[in-house]
Amino acid sequence: MSLRDQTGSSARTASLTERSAISLAEAIRRREVTATEVLEAHIEVLERDRRRLNALVADNFAAARDRAREIDRQIGGSALRGRALTELPPLTGVPFTVKESVALKGMPHTAGVPARRGQLATRSATVVQRLVDAGAIPIGVTNVSELGLWIESDNPLYGRTVNPYDPARTPGGSSGGEAAVVASGGSPFGVAADIGGSIRVPALFCGVFGHKPTAGLLPSTGHWPPPTDAAAKLLSLGVLARRAEDLLPLIKTMAGPDGFDHGVAPMALGDPAQASLDGLTVTLVEDSALRPMARELRDARERTAGALAAAGARIRFVSRPGWKRALLPFLTVLKGLGFRSS
Repeated sequence: MSLRDQTGSSARTASLTERSAISLAEAIRRREVTATEVLEAHIEVLERDRRRLNALVADNFAAARDRAREIDRQIGGSALRGRALTELPPLTGVPFTVKESVALKGMPHTAGVPARRGQLATRSATVVQRLVDAGAIPIGVTNVSELGLWIESDNPLYGRTVNPYDPARTPGGSSGGEAAVVASGGSPFGVAADIGGSIRVPALFCGVFGHKPTAGLLPSTGHWPPPTDAAAKLLSLGVLARRAEDLLPLIKTMAGPDGFDHGVAPMALGDPAQASLDGLTVTLVEDSALRPMARELRDARERTAGALAAAGARIRFVSRPGWKRALLPFLTVLKGLGFRSS
């Protein structure tokens, strides 16, 4: 391959691995790019960063390539004769990754616990299957903290994942592998889980968008370890994404009862643009961190508060110095809530 070809290929990969899932799906439907091209661009990034980040712990590349080729034949051939491209499932051809503690059929499902070495998921978690049914292509599973219970993504089975921007720093946990993959361009979005910050902390540390939905919106079926009734009220499956515009469409795709997680109820998810913030109280907590907040983070928080205030919200500041001592009591309570062993 010539230098010009290599440069063009790199630019093509970069353009595809910076776009949102929604825009990629639209480009595939419009035949501006093939599902195979989108998939290969993301696989190229995953392979490039695999050893450097140690974020992807098992890949599904062979099956993903088969599925991408099938989609390309469907879009380009007679299978769509008489049907509009807009009738394709909304995420057709878009690759995604899954936190290893959330089941993806045929992939490891250990949560980094040595006693579960070799354990493969026999069926996909409900939310994962719903994404597959919407046309998305799973390409692998990502690293976690052991049992999903710490702020770093490190365990005896897979080792430690590093931050994609600085290998001396952590990507956060427990969904750090997922956040690192999304931040590096290896996946447009990923399925994750959060009970005490496991989506939100990695999103912050890796500079991507994360959302822990309201409890009872998405079924936790297929998460290991499965929570007890008490822990289930805190655990939520959710999403990490490179672009904010993907969050709501993905949550809508994944939401709703599945007949197994009895804590999930139907909820109406409307258009955020139609929501009014008039009178909404937004609380900003001060003096709660063990270390001072970086100036850049404080400035970003102030800008966000200003935008919310301009939209009608009421901003209040509260001081909570006692929260500096809250970590150990929180962990004690979390341990008391418990998870089932099977």
